[in-house]
Formats: sequence, C-alpha cells, structure tokens
Amino acid sequence: MALSGKKVLLGITGSIAAYKSLQIVRDLKAAGADVQVVLTPVAHRFVPPLTLQIFSGHPVYTDLFDSHNEVIHLSLAQETDLILIAPATAHFIAKMAIGLADDLLTNLLLATTPQIFIAPAMDFGMWEHPTVRENIRILRGRGVQIIEPEVGPLASGKEGKGRLASESTIVETVSSFFSEGAKLAGEVVLVTAGPTQEPIDPVRYISNRSSGKMGYALAEAARAWGGCVILISGPTNLPSPPGVERISVRTAEEMKKEVDRRFPDATIVIMAAAVSDYRVQNSAAQKLKKTGQPRSISLEETDDILKGLLGKKGKRVLVGFAAETERLVENAQKKLKSKGLDLIIANDVTQEGAGFDADTNVVQFIDSKGKRTPQPKMPKTVLARYILEEILKLKSTIS
Repeated sequence: MALSGKKVLLGITGSIAAYKSLQIVRDLKAAGADVQVVLTPVAHRFVPPLTLQIFSGHPVYTDLFDSHNEVIHLSLAQETDLILIAPATAHFIAKMAIGLADDLLTNLLLATTPQIFIAPAMDFGMWEHPTVRENIRILRGRGVQIIEPEVGPLASGKEGKGRLASESTIVETVSSFFSEGAKLAGEVVLVTAGPTQEPIDPVRYISNRSSGKMGYALAEAARAWGGCVILISGPTNLPSPPGVERISVRTAEEMKKEVDRRFPDATIVIMAAAVSDYRVQNSAAQKLKKTGQPRSISLEETDDILKGLLGKKGKRVLVGFAAETERLVENAQKKLKSKGLDLIIANDVTQEGAGFDADTNVVQFIDSKGKRTPQPKMPKTVLARYILEEILKLKSTIS
C-alpha cells in the first residue's frame, strides 16, 4: 500500500466541507496510513469527533489541554510524517501565514518539521480575494503544498472555484508525495503547455499543431514528485492532472499576463507551450466574408515571454523548448543564449515519433554550458521524468 507505515496527521478546520474529512480518513487508512486527527474549536460543530475517532482508531484532539500527561502539540508534531489540513478555511490560512498560535492545531504547525499540505475550501469570492491570494503565496514560499480547490457548486448556492478538492485527489496527492520520494518537495513548478490562438475574426484564428501533451506530462510528473505545480495552458483537449493548479488562456498576450503574475511564486519554470510568434495586427470585430478578391492579413510579432523573464530570473531554473525543422542544434543554442535559459529541450519535429501530436518524442538536452545530451525516442510521460531529473541536477549548481 502506498502509505504503509506512514503517520499522517489530519487537521480539520471549521468549514461546511469538513464532512468530507470522514472519507479522507477512511481512504488514508485504506492506503495504509496511521491517521491522527486534530480539530479546531469550530470544526467539531461540522463533523462528529466520535465518528472520526472510530474511523481513525485514535483519540481525536481539539484542545491544547486534552492530555494532562504530555505537551500534546509537541508530541503530536514529533510523531507524524506529514500534516494534511483538509479542509482549510480562509481564516485558518491567514493564521498560518502570520504564524498565529491560538489553538492546538496552529501551535502544532509551529512546532513541526514534516511536510505540510493544505486543501483550501471557501466561496469563490474569498478564494480570489487579494488577501487570500497573498497568504497562499506566503505559504507556498515556506514550502507548504497547496491542493487546489475545484470549480463546482458552493455552500453559497453559487458555482465557482473554491470547492474542496475531491477526496481521491487529496489522498492521491499525499500518496504521491511518499511514493515518488518527494524529489520536488518545497518547489513551486510553473509549466506552460499547449498552443495559443490569435484571432483573425470572432470565428477564425492563427495557431499551431501543439497538443500540450509534453507540458501536461511535465506538470503531472512534477506533482507526483511532490512539487506545487501551476499549469498555464493554451487550448487543449487534455484533462487537468490531479492536484495541479490549471490556468486556461487562449492568446499569447493572455499567457504572458498569467506567466508574469505567477512567476514570482515559482522556483522552477518550464516553458513547454508553443506560443504564437505572430498575431493579426487588426483582428476583425465581425466574421470576414468572401468577396471574390484576394485578401491580405497584416501580422505583428507577439511579446517574447521567455526573454521578458531574463531580468528577474534570480536563482530560478528556467527551461525552454525548441521545436525545429532545420539546423536543430544551431537554432536551439541561439534560443538558449538569447533568452538566458539554463536548459533547452530541442527536437526536430520532422523526425518520426517526434511530432506535436505524437505520444513520444526524440529530443536533445542542451544546457547553458553547451553540454548536449541526446535522448532516444520515448513516451512523453517517461521523458518528463528525465527532464525533471536534469532540472534537479542544474538546480543544485544554481542554488
């Protein structure tokens, strides 16, 4: 079992979604985990401690003074391999961000060293509030892993992002942390994927053949290795990888805006998207009709997203891709140097098994020192892990 022998402390805060913690406990136990439950003072109004005690097989603690024989927040902190807060309210996230310790769970968090995961749950307006976003950024910066909320019906009766991630997603994320050795624990990995679409008119657009498969494979692998993953994706038909925060965009301008917004949070940036180099200078407001005459369209260059990151790179690992049809190494090295990359993944899309729509790829790794490492044809899901291994090697030299 994925969690066999692992001790998981589940913290439950005062959210209507707290009832889902019962299934989370059962699923963690089924995966082999030894689960200890701690409730905040408000949480026990939403979920019965006795039921949690029966499901977990341990006493459920709610107060610093529940035990008279030990300093309970210290002993619990020392006896766990991972702490999971699910659900985590906006109020509790704020307390974590400023280091407030006014109950058992917050005291425990300040006394602990294991990895912490939180699964937020709140109304979509609260989730998007600047204060909450800033608190999430602070926690990510401390290495806390965020299991992103989902879009769905909320307690307010409205629908939006803020619904607690599914029980299966939460348990799978925790399981992946242990099963993959947590190689990227504490890292915030920003991945771009897919094509962009530049409108000609409301019906037509300029795009490319990118499927997004490579970027999505990277996002899924990085999440499986314990990274906090932000996926900024152009239009694709691919499902979002579990536990990954996906931001959907359409144009190169929209992608640049989201990359610039999330770049400060990231420690590793992998730009796998096939961003359009050109856009229509003046796209039509209405659908263009046939006139029987030749029609020309004026194009202008889009902003270079990668080049724009160069001045603020810091100690981040910055990785790009070069999909070429000729002079592969020459063109890839030129892009590597002009954009200040640490690593570029170069592939000749004319090769068999290396095209945009394929499930496989044939690439070369080229680093900033000029080292070239050709790779054989392999599935993109496997290649993603080779790329992440290379990134980890580079990160050790940059840090």
